[in-house]
Amino acid sequence: MPQLNYAPTKTNLLRLKSDLKFAQQGYELLDQKRNILIIELLSLVDQTVDFQSRVENALADAYKALEQTVLDMGKLKVQYISGAVHIATDITVRSRRVMGVNLPVIETEFKEYSPHYSPMGTSFWVDSALRSFKEVLKLLGKLSELKISVLRLANEVKKTIRKVNALEKIAIPDLKETVHYIQSRLEENERDMFVLMKMVKANLETKRHHKRETDRE
Repeated sequence: MPQLNYAPTKTNLLRLKSDLKFAQQGYELLDQKRNILIIELLSLVDQTVDFQSRVENALADAYKALEQTVLDMGKLKVQYISGAVHIATDITVRSRRVMGVNLPVIETEFKEYSPHYSPMGTSFWVDSALRSFKEVLKLLGKLSELKISVLRLANEVKKTIRKVNALEKIAIPDLKETVHYIQSRLEENERDMFVLMKMVKANLETKRHHKRETDRE
């Protein structure tokens, strides 16, 4: 396993131990973030699938109501009534944050200015079609919110996984290996110094003993 290029000194050892502790803390936080993001992402994916189905069903109902309206009243009259419909649509986009990721929140509201056409001579399918298409618009807004959120969370999950893997498989092992290497070198140096000091002490003792013997003679 590769080690970082640091001189085997106590200063570098303390610095690398601090870096290793910081990297391990960062790994734990990123691992928690990854897990939370994945849970949120899976939840949104399930909601997206559900809303996709709801949109498809709502569109089918809306077009069925429109088709019935045309059959009851005729295409020209339906076109005339559609031009008289006066409904204002207000789409509000806010945002919420999940682990630092901005996710959209889309709200669709309608304001009706009635009467926008005379109910005389009109089919009840007209109101049914209007309600159905308004419901479709609300569902489409929510579906857009969910799809954008899924894409943003998926991208953040990928980036977080890359960071976690880099710490787990590269940075932390390299720091551990380097700390172990420096500790081993320092311990070896201390042993060598201890042996050297013993040799020096023994040499000094020998010289003192030899001097005492010489002085006696």
